[in-house]
Amino acid sequence: MEQEEWEKTLFDDGIEKAEGDKQENGWEEEQFDEEQEEVEKVSKFSFLKELFIYIAIVALCLFVIPKYVVQRTVVDGTSMLNTLKDEDNLMVEKLSYRFRDPERFDIIVFYPYGRDDERYFVKRIIGLPGETIQIIGDRIFINGELLEENYGKDPMTNSGIASEPLQLADDEYFVLGDNREISLDSRYSEVGPVKRELIEGKVVFRIYPFNSIGTVE
Repeated sequence: MEQEEWEKTLFDDGIEKAEGDKQENGWEEEQFDEEQEEVEKVSKFSFLKELFIYIAIVALCLFVIPKYVVQRTVVDGTSMLNTLKDEDNLMVEKLSYRFRDPERFDIIVFYPYGRDDERYFVKRIIGLPGETIQIIGDRIFINGELLEENYGKDPMTNSGIASEPLQLADDEYFVLGDNREISLDSRYSEVGPVKRELIEGKVVFRIYPFNSIGTVE
């Protein structure tokens, strides 16, 4: 009889232990599932975060930087020889003109026919707002004084609308191409003085051709 009771007690202990193990295993499985779910949530959040950052970078490179900071521009023609050549690839910096005005001798990109027309010119600033410009022969006068400069490739033979003193408005710039014999610039009424709002930016760097990479003066 004692033997039977001992065996029964041993059997009951075994059942209790098994049930305890089962409960413990169930708790461990539940804990594992919760941890796994948490890991999946973190992974999903990390993926979405990386995707958002990637999209933001792409948008910045495609839209924000070219519109407000710097963009690539290609020279079309020879009106800026010998400084720039046809098909030169340039970097045009736009940010500084948001904080200061263009300066004399800057090489700029502007829209001569308005921003609704995609055609742009690359020229050098000669006259500043409020100044009086006159070209006599191949000499340029600013407010009656001879301008000292040596950017012109060849002497000018056409003074255009600047053959008589030309008063610039408070938001106008007078521009010339360095290759002045063939340049269509502010001397001609088709272009005329350039409004400040039509200036896109300043040419600062040449990236192509590779044998001419460097800053542009």
